[in-house]
Amino acid sequence: MVRFFGKATGKVDDKGRLVFPAIFRDAMIRGCAEDMTLVVKKNVQQSCLDLFPYEEWVKRSDKVMEGRDPELNIEDAEFWTKYNDGVFPLVPDGKLGRLNIPSELLESAGITKEVVFGGVGYKLQIWDAETYKADLLSDEKFKETASRLSARK
Repeated sequence: MVRFFGKATGKVDDKGRLVFPAIFRDAMIRGCAEDMTLVVKKNVQQSCLDLFPYEEWVKRSDKVMEGRDPELNIEDAEFWTKYNDGVFPLVPDGKLGRLNIPSELLESAGITKEVVFGGVGYKLQIWDAETYKADLLSDEKFKETASRLSARK
């Protein structure tokens, strides 16, 4: 099982490619995902991209699909089509470990040049560096949220 922790920075080149940080390539190898197949998509909640190991993508998308029937229910069909819009498989190139992310995804997340890769356990998030700074919870809001979430248990 692959787990991503930590943060790394990078730059998008003129062809929309990013170098997949070594710290996260190593996590893929440790998690027995040596084939390096990834799935990238626009994050549903935030202005970033999500990067999943392939097996994790299958697991998560199956969970989202649970209880839905896009063959017989129009709302389920519309949701499932939108959910999968802009989902792309990726394999880092063998030479430099670059990821060729489709321009439509980069644009949808406002990514132009400087990026932040953030490990959030089961996936990576790829942020425009400025958006990452602006959207990250403040320490005070983080403490409030942690207190509220811990009270739910």
